[in-house]
Amino acid sequence: MLRTHYVADVGEKEQGTEVTLAGWIEDIRNLGGIAFLLLRDKTGRGQLTCIKKEAPDIFESLTGLTRESVVAVTGPCQKNERVRNGWEVLPRRVTVLSTADAPLPMGVADKVNVDFDTRLDNRFMDLRRDEVQAVFRIRDTFIAAAASFLAGQGFLQVHTPKITRASPEGGTEVFRIDYFGRDAYLVQSPQLYKQMLMATGLDRVYEVAWYFRAESHDTTRHLNESTALDVEMAFIDSEEDVMAVAEGVVHASLEAMAAERAEELALLNVELEVPRLPFPRITYDRAVEMVAEEKDFTWGQDLGTEEEKMVGRKMEAPFYFITKYPLEAKPFYAMPDDDGRMARGFDLACRGTEIASGAQRIHDPALLEKRLRQLDMNVDNFADYLRSFRYGMPPHGGFGSGIERFLMEALHLGNIRECILFPRDQKRISP
Repeated sequence: MLRTHYVADVGEKEQGTEVTLAGWIEDIRNLGGIAFLLLRDKTGRGQLTCIKKEAPDIFESLTGLTRESVVAVTGPCQKNERVRNGWEVLPRRVTVLSTADAPLPMGVADKVNVDFDTRLDNRFMDLRRDEVQAVFRIRDTFIAAAASFLAGQGFLQVHTPKITRASPEGGTEVFRIDYFGRDAYLVQSPQLYKQMLMATGLDRVYEVAWYFRAESHDTTRHLNESTALDVEMAFIDSEEDVMAVAEGVVHASLEAMAAERAEELALLNVELEVPRLPFPRITYDRAVEMVAEEKDFTWGQDLGTEEEKMVGRKMEAPFYFITKYPLEAKPFYAMPDDDGRMARGFDLACRGTEIASGAQRIHDPALLEKRLRQLDMNVDNFADYLRSFRYGMPPHGGFGSGIERFLMEALHLGNIRECILFPRDQKRISP
């Protein structure tokens, strides 16, 4: 290996010993006879102190580097209470691993503001910044905590296809691809595959899934390629069983983020709010009443961004469910309520933004076909899906929770593109 220690691993026991650090040169201060360099790795920053008369060749080599060049430096580590970590390394061997071009396309340590497009055009450089990396360290903890919670509840992680011959949810906003001369599509979600798995005996599954949706949105809350936590479970009594899992995922993940990512949260100036269980529930009818206090709204419509925000402002809790939507506002597979007018579906919202949507599903194949026909959808396109319902399908339900949406709201970020490494939207397909 090109290093013996990360910066954060160097402590009192390393002082007086030789260490090798490797990383990027973030800053160079050449005072003539002595130079101070700041070396950055994924754990932090350490000072290299080079004295010209003691190591003239190394002094010239290091001070001649451009910022963000990559080096491996070996030398004695000595105590110095005047520097940031209480120690410094005196370089005795230096290997220049990569020399950075100059000028840089954007700064890393600089405090100069850079516009968002420049940041995304140079995402590899943007991701070297502490506050940007913090989002993805927190994201990692969120996914790990959610997976741990679900595993503890008996869920199995699965991976479903991302290419299909028909639109999984019957919509038109899909990306068409050429599949060996045949039309195929990138899946909008793993929804239908999750449901098919409920017929297998693998009756609790989840997936960290990719969504591909050819929607024409151009907002701070939408992406055309995004990730989600998709969950499905069988032998349920009602959608309440699914909602209990959804709120459990949120609660467990926020607890883990608060406990394990205090440093990153401080960088983002965020104090996480871990809500109490269970989350409040309001019906769609109650949400419509809240909206009607501010604007005219026709019952039966789905709640849009403006309406969601209105409801969020009136809710005391940060996380809450909206339940009992009109059946026609939900997808064909949502189970109708007893009166056939409402769906056994729900949305989970955070401060006025939907972060998850789910329902108890229809498990009766005849009713599924009826719903498809009512919505003028081609039943033949769903032949494989419907076949799985004809040989023993238990009552089941599930939800999909957008990972970027959740992080954007939990971390009070202004743009969903901050929460995914390389965003894809109408205008951006690279890098």
